[in-house]
Amino acid sequence: MQTPKVFRDVVSQPEAVTELLRSMEQTQNNIHHAWLFTGPPGSGRSQIALAFAAALMCSEGGCSSCNSCEMIRIGNHPDVLVLNTERVQISIDEVNEFIEKSIHMPAIGKYRIMIVEDADRMSERTSNVLLKSLEEPPRGTIWMLCSPSEADLIPTIRSRVRKIQLKVPTVEAVAQLLVDKYGIGFELAQQSAAQAQSHVGMARRLASNAGARDRRTQALQAVLGITDIPSAMKAAENLAKLAESDGAQLTGEQDDFERKELMNRLGVSEDSKLNASSRSQLKKLEESQKRRATRSKRDGLDRILVDLMGLYRDVLTVQLGAGEPLINVDLVAEVDKLAAETSQAQSINCIEKIEKVRFRMQRNVREDLLLFSLAVSLRRKAAK
Repeated sequence: MQTPKVFRDVVSQPEAVTELLRSMEQTQNNIHHAWLFTGPPGSGRSQIALAFAAALMCSEGGCSSCNSCEMIRIGNHPDVLVLNTERVQISIDEVNEFIEKSIHMPAIGKYRIMIVEDADRMSERTSNVLLKSLEEPPRGTIWMLCSPSEADLIPTIRSRVRKIQLKVPTVEAVAQLLVDKYGIGFELAQQSAAQAQSHVGMARRLASNAGARDRRTQALQAVLGITDIPSAMKAAENLAKLAESDGAQLTGEQDDFERKELMNRLGVSEDSKLNASSRSQLKKLEESQKRRATRSKRDGLDRILVDLMGLYRDVLTVQLGAGEPLINVDLVAEVDKLAAETSQAQSINCIEKIEKVRFRMQRNVREDLLLFSLAVSLRRKAAK
């Protein structure tokens, strides 16, 4: 079976795509009602779910050019709905509202496809609410969940889904996608793909946004400059500011657009005196944007931590003489210097400490305390 065009931007996942196509070919109109796509950040979980949805809804099996495929691509197909929360966690209210939408009959397609991005952000209580719909979905409804791993979901959900495991794309494949699809120069594409550690979305952002590249470099330089407690405090403060700035850059334009759109819908201007109903709607929008900003900052901090892990991975690579390509080719001198001044055990310890901070941040431990503690622990010490 020839690979449908809707899968052409799914990077380095031939086994997963083959399994999905085989399922479509074997089951015909009796496709399994619940799927789980797992894989590391940047592996394309949501992308392959949308591509699969397009293949199922398209009369040609995923031509990428028909009205159905195009609507799914731009996110306005009435029968393909996506839950991507702006909160740190997916709330029960969001899941209940999404479930209510799942019970409707398809409007124009064969199926009603419900995609839950970041399904690992559901608490156990919220997961149990979704479980009822996975157990007895309405006829024609297909659920697709996306999560880093199976372990992030409760066992009862894992037992009801068909699992598709994704892998980390190669740097070369991600770089080629940036060149072919977005017209990025090869050298910048290669560097961005390496720095993003094969995360497709992040690689595209680094390649197309000089500000994002600059903030990433500033974060790494802040940590490389830690030598004592005062410099550790300064580095922690800088990392928090960089994450906030990065998040603001991502959400600012959307916030402004949403506010202007609401004002136009209400028929008022910024200088108008608002009535109670208008004030209520504006307050609701501001609260939603505040939640999004909180999550965006949290995501920004996590990206910084991933970049720091990549930095110490480079240091360890040099110390081991592994000869593997470095992630941070623009910081070769700094990496070599740190590798010479510290030991392999210290590099491994730094990576483990960063990973622990990532874990604790997901458990809502105070970010400022975590960053300060991490910065102090990353003080440069002479190799033993």
